[in-house]
Amino acid sequence: MTYNGNWKIDRNDNYEKFMEKMGINMVKRKLAAHDNLKISIEQTGDKFHVKENSNFRTLELDFTLGVTFEYSLADGTELSGSWAMDADMMNGIFNRKDNGKQLTTTRIVQGDELIQTYNYEGVDAKRIFKRD
Repeated sequence: MTYNGNWKIDRNDNYEKFMEKMGINMVKRKLAAHDNLKISIEQTGDKFHVKENSNFRTLELDFTLGVTFEYSLADGTELSGSWAMDADMMNGIFNRKDNGKQLTTTRIVQGDELIQTYNYEGVDAKRIFKRD
C-alpha cells in the first residue's frame, strides 16, 4: 500500500509554533525539533502497524481505520481518536485527554515524501519525511 515503508524526518514547517500552542515547554520544543524521528508503516487493508523511533523513545502501535485508540505524544500528552481514509489521504481526529481540545492531523504520500500535517487551535504545522 502507499504508506508502507520506512520514513525518516527530513524537515519541519512551523513545528515550533505548533508545539508552543500545544503547551510544550521551550526545552522540549528545542529537543523535539531535532528528534531524528523514523517511522515504519505496514498497512494491510484497513489495519496499520506503526513503529516510531526517535532520540527520545521507541513505540509500536497497531490501529484500524475508523476505530478509536489511545496514543501518547513524546512529551506525554495523552490523546484519544482515530484515523480515516479519504482517497489517498489519512485524516486523524484526536482529542487531548487533559483539556478535551482537538488535534487534527493528515498523512499523504507525494512522490518519495510522507507529509504529515497538524492543526491545533488554529496553528498549522508540517513534518515532511523521506523514504529511508
